[in-house]
Amino acid sequence: MKAYVFPGQGAQFSGMGKELYEGFELAEELFEKANDILGFRITDIMFEGTADELKETKVTQPAIFLHSVVLSKVLGDSFQPKMVAGHSLGEFSALVAASYLTFDDGLKLVSQRAIAMQKACEANPSTMAAILGLEDEVVEQICNSIDKVVVAANYNCPGQLVISGSNEAIAEACIKLNEAGARRALQLPVGGAFHSPLMEPARVELETAINNTSFNEGICPVYQNVTASSVIKPEEIKGNLVKQLTAPVRWTQSMQAMIADGATSVTEIGPGKVLQGLFKKLDRDFPTESAAL
Repeated sequence: MKAYVFPGQGAQFSGMGKELYEGFELAEELFEKANDILGFRITDIMFEGTADELKETKVTQPAIFLHSVVLSKVLGDSFQPKMVAGHSLGEFSALVAASYLTFDDGLKLVSQRAIAMQKACEANPSTMAAILGLEDEVVEQICNSIDKVVVAANYNCPGQLVISGSNEAIAEACIKLNEAGARRALQLPVGGAFHSPLMEPARVELETAINNTSFNEGICPVYQNVTASSVIKPEEIKGNLVKQLTAPVRWTQSMQAMIADGATSVTEIGPGKVLQGLFKKLDRDFPTESAAL
């Protein structure tokens, strides 16, 4: 049973999507439609932009979404998922690819999400750090022992957990985690504390947008970040999407659930191979691939 997965923020690169645009009429139509919806030529930044231009949250998130979703559309009838999942932002790509959301509505929500997150980052200076080589429970305990906002944010794979919080709390946590034996506690070059309580203003803003958007029945189950389990009901999907901004990304648990539910291989749709690497960390013999046209 084939699973399809969609990457999140961090997978962007200059030139992303250009081959699709130049090689497929459908891709060109969708990219130009995106330029109109967003009100600026995101394709110019995707195809020719610098790393710094692509790193802006309001650009990064729609860019990765577009690369993933356009690729899934160009695959046509060969795209027959039995289950889908996306890492953080990638969950929106997965929902459009699996027909729970239209292309237009998905892009609008991703753009609103990105702008709301950017505002929350500017209001609360904050950051994230990758913790390698410790048990999840140890990381959680140390975060809980700090009297400032710092939480487990991304359960990426066994032995790799990203924490999120205020600048001071992250600095304190990294010291304590190194003392506890972490192989590495490395602050990440991100704009803010994603998937933490500091994203609450963005969650409130996004909740209104999600509640005003029509969701449809999809073509297969989606494994959502918040629950790490198979979901098919549109109302349940909407509720989990709202929670996602302040809740952790349970990617380790999502991968485990997909395999337990019968996934025999995984195809990553979008820029990069990050998610394939995480599946290999879970089980190095598990078959993974990038989507091929």
